[in-house]
Amino acid sequence: MANRIPTLRQRRLGAELRRMREQAGFGGSHLARLLGVTPALVTQMENGKSAVSVERLREIAAACMCANEPLIDALADTVTDNDKGGWWEEYRGILSEDFLEVAEIESRARGISLYTMAFIPGLLQTDAYTSAVFGRSYPPLPPHAIDLRTAFRLRRQHILRSGDLPYSAYIHEAALRMQFSGAKVQAEQLGALIAASEQPNISVRVVLFDVDMIPLNNENFTYVEGPVQELDTVQADSGVGNFLFDAPAHTARFRSLLAQIDSAALSVDESRDFIQSIKKDMESKYV
Repeated sequence: MANRIPTLRQRRLGAELRRMREQAGFGGSHLARLLGVTPALVTQMENGKSAVSVERLREIAAACMCANEPLIDALADTVTDNDKGGWWEEYRGILSEDFLEVAEIESRARGISLYTMAFIPGLLQTDAYTSAVFGRSYPPLPPHAIDLRTAFRLRRQHILRSGDLPYSAYIHEAALRMQFSGAKVQAEQLGALIAASEQPNISVRVVLFDVDMIPLNNENFTYVEGPVQELDTVQADSGVGNFLFDAPAHTARFRSLLAQIDSAALSVDESRDFIQSIKKDMESKYV
């Protein structure tokens, strides 16, 4: 199976094995000798292109003198789940990998925090708002592609329905006022956002225009907590696609950025009142 195309989980497992080896100060050839395998197999495992059993994982951890049992156990769960496809697999070959990878990351999350300046967060969007956002894509998407992307995004929202997943959304005032399909659609979206904010697992907090301490090179990002902090992932949006960050230095940077945003945002109650005021202003434009 060395020629397989690795999935997101397999790539992440391989990256963690590489980090484990590098932290031990070993080269690939040295680890191969300890395991009694070829250096090529070590490379394939670290690239996610060769299957890794739980037994092999623990053998590598022992060879690398890794004593982080919570991390090893979490990686073992990843190995066990590697062959279990999620609902997003139905869209493989139909939507790009960016869409599927976001859904896969969310499916294993222990908590999600995000900051957005341009849009209402995808997991809190209404059907009409989502369609309007995709309808503003450039180059323009055909109607069937807009419908497909909208259906996929709405299906992702099921992870919040159980109420078990902690979800914290920090939304810039610009996203609350940005209209993609007129005041009516925006007002309905703000009403849905207020309703969502009343759920016990969902926190919605607003960052006002007059806050000047937030770096502008991180307009939209999502911090996804893994089963252990070493397996946290950051997904950042850009005009050319999604970028995933999982190196400890990167995740630490985004945790620090979230702490800055948290200190600058309105409280939950203040945010709800503020969103309500914008909603009323939107309603006055079409009622």
